[in-house]
Amino acid sequence: MQDKLALMINVTNILNGIEHGDPHAAEQLLPLVYDELRKLAGAKLVKEKPGQTLDATALVHEAYLRLVGAAEPRIYRDRRHFFAAAARAMRQILIDQARRKQTEKHGGDRHRQELVDIAVSEPNAELLALDEALDRLAAEDPLKVRLVELRYFAGLTNDQAAEVLEISPSSADRHWAYARAWLQQAVRGN
Repeated sequence: MQDKLALMINVTNILNGIEHGDPHAAEQLLPLVYDELRKLAGAKLVKEKPGQTLDATALVHEAYLRLVGAAEPRIYRDRRHFFAAAARAMRQILIDQARRKQTEKHGGDRHRQELVDIAVSEPNAELLALDEALDRLAAEDPLKVRLVELRYFAGLTNDQAAEVLEISPSSADRHWAYARAWLQQAVRGN
């Protein structure tokens, strides 16, 4: 427990260094957060349908570049804020990839088929529909969207997401149930 507390303090200090322009801070951050980001990415990719060309390592690296590799350093208040931003970055990467795959240049006019000639529903279309529904939900309740990003896209548990959002686990449960029902209605029209 003491090691985890020291790690959290160290991550927060490094994030402060990045904010203040320390050129070596970003190099120090990746080894500290890599394993946790990889677990988040792996949990997200397990939920993806077959045909995903990104692996957990590529997703982590792309998200990390978006988080700390920008021309202007982003400001992260603490470790929680950083991981919430990581969840949002992973969501955006997967959405961008799904959109790219739907373009004709990248085979969007072709449909993947299993060897047994059974057509599989297109994961890209479902992901894009989910993204559009999340944008609509954000207009109603941004907190619920952040919770969905943390749970669905980053693979956090209810308790972990509640901690990041600084809400109680029971509130997170209620928000999760509402968001799931709302999104199902928006995506499938059920």
